[in-house]
Amino acid sequence: MEIGLQIPSFTWGEDAEIGPTLGRIGETADRSGFHSLWLMDHFFQIPGVGDHRQPMLEAYTALGFIAASTERLGLGTLVTGVTYRYPGLLAKTVTTLDVLSGGRAWLGIGAAWNQHEHEGLGVPFPPVKERFEQLEDALRIALQMWSDDEGAFEGERFRLTETVNRPRALQRPRPRILIGGSGEKVTLRLVAEYGDAWNSFGPPENYAQKNQVLDKWCSQFGRDPREIERTVAINGTEIDDWQAYLDAGAQHLIVMTGPPFDLQPVRQLLQAARR
Repeated sequence: MEIGLQIPSFTWGEDAEIGPTLGRIGETADRSGFHSLWLMDHFFQIPGVGDHRQPMLEAYTALGFIAASTERLGLGTLVTGVTYRYPGLLAKTVTTLDVLSGGRAWLGIGAAWNQHEHEGLGVPFPPVKERFEQLEDALRIALQMWSDDEGAFEGERFRLTETVNRPRALQRPRPRILIGGSGEKVTLRLVAEYGDAWNSFGPPENYAQKNQVLDKWCSQFGRDPREIERTVAINGTEIDDWQAYLDAGAQHLIVMTGPPFDLQPVRQLLQAARR
């Protein structure tokens, strides 16, 4: 079992306190033995966490900041909406994070859902079918840009004339791709075809059922289900159910913690994982 940490909120007093606090959290997580650290990739704070006017950092700038003060944490977004960045630029961004972090970047990606923040900052929010077509194109583009193929790409929604991506990512064979979501017809198919890891959330019984669907998709693609790391996002109130998530198939628990920021319950989970 691996334990990751997700930081979903930055309401830590005055704005000037955000940087130092985030740096301390990253350093503490790195020293404490966490496997990974994740940020949401949103423009505004999301419902269920806080008011949309609360502080929200741009994810990849913040991950680069954390990378500078850590040494071994995996770093990624949980997850980037495919609509937020052109996919070639997204692959370039993750490659940059990988190079500057010494090979610790993940590509966390999904189909996007928050229409409010798109409209707020003038980002197009196409219908769901188009977003999933964009998502599949983005996955294929990332894989091509992390390969030796620097040629053109033509997909359903994107056309690239040249997929040059230098410097190369440090990870071998490439940064890992985590796909977030639980839709059985499209999302889990994309995980089986393109993903190295899958992330979802919800009660353990629902997670177990989705896991079984993912296994079936893997069979259709002739892929060993064990090749896909199963991650689950849980909040602080769900920590005590960690064994149920493991029984449901999770291998990597990503704990969402918010202000007041208290790592003690998560440290107890780390201790349990080491036994």
